[in-house]
Amino acid sequence: MALRHVRFLTTDGLDVPPVTAAGMREIDRIAVEETGPNLFQMMENAGRNLALQAIEGLGRDWRERHILVLAGGGGNGGGGICAARHLANRGAAVTLVVAAALQAGSVPAFQQRVYAGTSGREIDADAAHKERPDLLVDALIGYGLTSAPRGIAADLITWANGTGAPILSLDVPSGVDATTGDTPGAVVRPRWTMTLALPKTGLRPEHTGQLVLADIGIPAEAFRRGGLAFVSPFGHRFRIPLTIS
Repeated sequence: MALRHVRFLTTDGLDVPPVTAAGMREIDRIAVEETGPNLFQMMENAGRNLALQAIEGLGRDWRERHILVLAGGGGNGGGGICAARHLANRGAAVTLVVAAALQAGSVPAFQQRVYAGTSGREIDADAAHKERPDLLVDALIGYGLTSAPRGIAADLITWANGTGAPILSLDVPSGVDATTGDTPGAVVRPRWTMTLALPKTGLRPEHTGQLVLADIGIPAEAFRRGGLAFVSPFGHRFRIPLTIS
């Protein structure tokens, strides 16, 4: 499979190497099994960054705006649930929809349990169409897409696009193949995409909206073991804008 060559550049002109879904999966494995950080830490870092990105996107009156978080059943969904908790802890009006069953004892299930202790709401997916959000957070699928979205996820993607609310996608817009950029079915149309650790080869400007790269705490040694000569582009920041060329 030939991949379209895409460059990801910081505002200082630094090239940030992209990875395929398989490459990112291997770096995640190395982090969890060899170097750290563990999955709890990475998900917490992703969720905190996502909450900050949501606040930034809404602007100064963010506490008066309604944020609806759409979370899937995997790690991407766990990051969305974590973001919902951080937003609720800061007084934002947050509603959470968990669109798939969470595996008992998993890190996303733990995130859901912690979220239950906040002032945030949680509703069933079939009630989402009654909501009128000012911002939608898309944490349905992430880089794990293997086929066209189906069932509840597909329905929520179509509904979200039709609301007219701006959408912030976590890691990869749901419905986009993280490796190829193909869109085999329903696909989220975000205003912003906050991708994690490294940009994915399938992130194309026509799919991502404004692209932001977020640090989730993976150390240089994990990237080195994954075959990447990675120089951190973050400096004193934890999120940086990227341009695609």
